[in-house]
Parts: sequence; structure tokens; C-alpha cells
Amino acid sequence: MPLANVRVARPTDRLAEVVAFYRDGVGLAVLGGFRGHAGYDGVFLGLPGAGHHLEFTSHVAGSPCPAPTRENLLVLYYDSAQEREAVVARLRARGEAVVEPENPYWTQIGALTFEDPDGWRVVLAGAPWAP
Repeated sequence: MPLANVRVARPTDRLAEVVAFYRDGVGLAVLGGFRGHAGYDGVFLGLPGAGHHLEFTSHVAGSPCPAPTRENLLVLYYDSAQEREAVVARLRARGEAVVEPENPYWTQIGALTFEDPDGWRVVLAGAPWAP
């Protein structure tokens, strides 16, 4: 498939809080961003050099984006449980709490689920996923 990059984008009314959660808590790098583009501000976060990243945008007229369900998940797989635990420690130090996942599969494999400032769920799994 001739695909070069993947961007997952969503709006938020809490741009600074959401960026802090993913940057300072989850540990994603700020890859870029923009201000004042047709009324939009945005920030790209991800892994430097990777072909995928997250984009969060905010519009001057408002950008509500309620989490649709507890099963809309961003799942992050780490190379080791130790790497995952470092992220968990940062999130807890920020006052973030683990939430019970809707699907018990995540608990069964030892993954932990957090909610970002908009209520979107992020699952942190301690072992790489292999199809």
C-alpha cells in the first residue's frame, strides 16, 4: 500500500491541557504546530522520525469534542513493562488516575487505562503488539 504517513486528528477546547497530558505525561514529543490558521491552532505530537502522529486542534469559535464511548481508545504498546511503568509514574505524578477499562481484556493483559483532559482513553500496554 503506498502509504507514507498516518495522522490521527481531533479537536479540543483544552488544547494546552491535552498537549501537556500527551507531552509531559505520556512522553510524546511536540513535532510541530501552527497558530491562527483560518481560526485554528494545532499541535502535532508523536515519535520523532515515525510515520505517524497525533494532531490536536482548537478553533477560536470553540472545538468541543466529547469522548463518544469508553471504548474509543488510543492504545500505546511499549517495548518493556519498565518503559511503560516510567510513563505510568509520570502520569500519576501529574495527578492522573487509572480508570477501569470497559473491555476486561486490557486488565487481563496487565494494561493500564487513563483518561486525557477531554475524557478520551489511553491504554498503556507493557509488551509490543505483534499481529
